[in-house]
Amino acid sequence: MTIFELGLSSWPARALAFAWGCLWGSFVNVVVHRLPRGMSVVWPGSHCPACGAPVRPIDNVPIVSWLLLGARARCCGAPSSGRYAVVEAMGGSLSVAIADLVARSATPHETLTAAMTVYFADFALAMGLLAAAFIDAQHMYVPDSITISGAAFGLATSWTRGVPLSSALLGAGVGFFGVWLPFIVLYKWVRGRPGMGLGDAKLMMLAGASFGWPGAAFALFAGALQASLVALVLLTAHGRIDEPDSVVADRAALKSAALDGDEEAKRALEQDPLALPPEDGILAARMPFGPFLCLATIEWMLFAGRIREIVPWLES
Repeated sequence: MTIFELGLSSWPARALAFAWGCLWGSFVNVVVHRLPRGMSVVWPGSHCPACGAPVRPIDNVPIVSWLLLGARARCCGAPSSGRYAVVEAMGGSLSVAIADLVARSATPHETLTAAMTVYFADFALAMGLLAAAFIDAQHMYVPDSITISGAAFGLATSWTRGVPLSSALLGAGVGFFGVWLPFIVLYKWVRGRPGMGLGDAKLMMLAGASFGWPGAAFALFAGALQASLVALVLLTAHGRIDEPDSVVADRAALKSAALDGDEEAKRALEQDPLALPPEDGILAARMPFGPFLCLATIEWMLFAGRIREIVPWLES
């Protein structure tokens, strides 16, 4: 049976894709909350972050439960962050967008198995990027379990995106060293501190492994452009760019542990570029860059054909 015979671009198919994406968006919320805290993402089951009570299945329906409960936990009435509904909706929207892309790109005789393989490869990658974006936005770092595993997954599935393994390997190298050498090594040599984090280099490696060097190049430049625009808006509106609250709290906790004689905390303070508060001045402001790299990588995933029409030199 072919993809056209099933009509995967129909509205019922889109509704199913949205529901599926919302379910995985709910899991992404678990990853975003637990992974930075060193918790298992599979055990225990969903529970209230405020009081620890298990969340009943009826209260765990993506988006719907959050709306019906008035953005509060049923068990203790604690406020429930709007991030939960936003991430779930983004998961659903990405699922629909990827399904539509697969349907539009399919040939008349392409089998359902082939089409679904492409869909699941891109959807899994998109969910990893979604988790990376929200973790970095809150903590200004991205776990290796997402970046390195994501790069390996990108290499293994690059053929589903029409990227030969040799091009994917080249893209991974270009992506990583294209950030590591100028923005970490040379920038630190000139200014005494890195201009970007190593997690950003690994995110670029993921983009290159998945889409080749054109995808990595677009992610870097489009990510930088969009980050600059957001920074300009923040500076115009507030006159400053504040670090995420969790970064400030993590730094305070590290300093407290170091003062208590914790050697591991002392080493972390010496090596972590976020261990010291930002210097005064606009140029020293800190803003997570990972979310913009993730956004640009997803933009390439969805619109690479149109982007190449505008920027022909991005042909691989």
